[in-house]
Amino acid sequence: MFITGAGEGGCLEHVRLDGEALTLVFALEEGVTADCVYLGARLPDDEDLAALAAATARGRHESQPDASPRPGLLPEHKGGWSGTPALALRREGAPCDTDLMVNDWEVEGTAIAVHFADSLAGVAVLLRWRIGAGDVVCAQTQLTNTGEGALEVERLAALALPIPPRFTEVTSYSGRWAGEMQEHRRPIAPDGLARATAIGKPGFAGAGRLLLHAEGEVLGAHVAWSGDQWLALQPDAQGAGDGRAMLLMGAGWSPQEVVLAPGASVSTPHAVFALAPCRSALAQAFHTHLRAEVLPDRATWPPRKVHLNSWEALGFGLSQDKLIALAEDAAALGIERFVLDDGWFGARRDDTTSLGDWTVSPDVFPEGLAPLIARVHDLGMDFGLWVEPEMVSPDSNLYRLHPDWCLHIEGRDRPTMRGQLVLDLTLAQVRDYLFGALDALLSTYPIAYLKWDHNRDLFPAAGKALGQTQGFYALIDRLRAAHPKVEIESCSSGGGRIDFGVLSRVHRVWPTDNNDAIERLRIIPAWSQFLPLEVLGSHVGPSPNPITGRRLSMDFRAKVAVFGHMGVEADPGRMSDKERECLAAHIALYKAWRGVLHAGTLHRLAHPDPNVTGMLVIHDNKALALVAQTTFSPVFDVAPLRLAGLEPQARYRVTLPEPWPPKARHYLANPDAWRDGVILSGTALMTHGLALPLTHPETAWLIALERLPE
Repeated sequence: MFITGAGEGGCLEHVRLDGEALTLVFALEEGVTADCVYLGARLPDDEDLAALAAATARGRHESQPDASPRPGLLPEHKGGWSGTPALALRREGAPCDTDLMVNDWEVEGTAIAVHFADSLAGVAVLLRWRIGAGDVVCAQTQLTNTGEGALEVERLAALALPIPPRFTEVTSYSGRWAGEMQEHRRPIAPDGLARATAIGKPGFAGAGRLLLHAEGEVLGAHVAWSGDQWLALQPDAQGAGDGRAMLLMGAGWSPQEVVLAPGASVSTPHAVFALAPCRSALAQAFHTHLRAEVLPDRATWPPRKVHLNSWEALGFGLSQDKLIALAEDAAALGIERFVLDDGWFGARRDDTTSLGDWTVSPDVFPEGLAPLIARVHDLGMDFGLWVEPEMVSPDSNLYRLHPDWCLHIEGRDRPTMRGQLVLDLTLAQVRDYLFGALDALLSTYPIAYLKWDHNRDLFPAAGKALGQTQGFYALIDRLRAAHPKVEIESCSSGGGRIDFGVLSRVHRVWPTDNNDAIERLRIIPAWSQFLPLEVLGSHVGPSPNPITGRRLSMDFRAKVAVFGHMGVEADPGRMSDKERECLAAHIALYKAWRGVLHAGTLHRLAHPDPNVTGMLVIHDNKALALVAQTTFSPVFDVAPLRLAGLEPQARYRVTLPEPWPPKARHYLANPDAWRDGVILSGTALMTHGLALPLTHPETAWLIALERLPE
């Protein structure tokens, strides 16, 4: 279907967009405004849209403007509405108030474009919404200066979404280094919710994502942007509007950074949202969207190789002999990719020096990286390398040669963080230098993978918060075009820069620097609400854990690491023979099941014990589940684990892949039956469940299912 133009005489029209299971209904009126009057399950094709809108229309009440304000899809400070406007502008130093009216729209397929204009203010706005794969809605805003003189854009929302009143609770996110993705669920309070970052990246504050909850529904939203982000959730607490809350989300930038000349435009990044009946279905929607529309060439990815990263094993204590010994130990476990982390370049013997000097250190590698890479290849692994291109050490050749290449304010101090400064990626010569250095490495050596780190906040931003992110995108896009087969991971002190914008350019993210398996049992499920398992780096760390100090068994650490993109961040040479045997067995299990884990549908498994975490992935006729207990259960016979997402009438052979948790295995009834397989219906598995020994702390089981032919 293609519809264009406003209705005759400016009459009110209702237009619908349909996804697979979603309908959006818009009320469009020429010379007035645009609104989303229905967001919900797919409507019958013959639904009377005008009647639908009338069913929820509000009459004017006391203490309200004579004409009730409708913030709609482009809320402004006009007509008595007092919430946060979607845009804030200045012209010639003074606030530029707007009264934007709809003057046209187009609908084609599952996309709508709505044009607004204010000739007096000299401003035009174009809103684009599209229902994409997974019924995920992508929204974007473009603003054009149609007036005379420069127009400063202080704020521009990528998404302004009227929230149906049935949504009464919100889950927001916060976090810190090594403690990402902390969820906070609470009622939507009259004072609403506001989040913003001002560090040049999404950070740990969760400013770019949230969930809204209604009875039998959940709505998730996210800003696909790798710089500063903001959101505002504002209920109509004073009753000045129509009773609906407004959700606004967008990218942040520096004051006076976006100034439009006459005729010039600026576009926001995309914001996305999805509606689903439960959190598992919402995760599946986002995963479908990412796999189909965001992740670069996702359909062509080979199996996700098991990594070994050198950092926890060797730190800065590098030598060619040590690394080759580590690689040999890794290969013996079944590792498929060897990643050399920090310390390989310049004079980088600790974290105070040499960022920016991206040449192989002759002190550590007198023959370059070639002998190490050759040995890694001989062992059947490919080779990866850590870089942090956006940063510079004051103690570096690059800084001594170009001290003004960092973000700074002239005449002011240059404060460091982690002993480093930020290179100014708005400068073409800086991007050219970094591309040249990285291109030389990738052209000289057969490097299959880059771990791209970003450990420092951007301060001072020097008025370049937006341009810095655009410069990062330009650099990584140029590098990917030159080396399309190189996989890239986004890391930022763990999960400090994870968003759909960076995921359109990389193949993997590092969810957290914390490899403690108990912490990961919270962090990975939280990230998987938005991201599929194949992009979530999931590593077996050492014991005791260097961050938490916690000691955990290899069996527990390895089972948790299977659910993600598996790797190892420890020294196999320091493990016992039994630990290496256990780890190798789980690496083999991961290889056997990664085709399911990285293409299937993810289900969150509920359990009455809040300390039990369960996840299940189904693909074709197979499924794999992880269930883990983190504490000492108050009861010995823990409630059975009920599965989800199965076909009720189908029969499944259920086995427990070995090795089994050493202590819990002694409490397992009928071990031989679990080896051979217990055959149960989908209904039985989803209602009656499986009684597994989950009494003791740090106990985890894998559960394998095979759907039997009818």
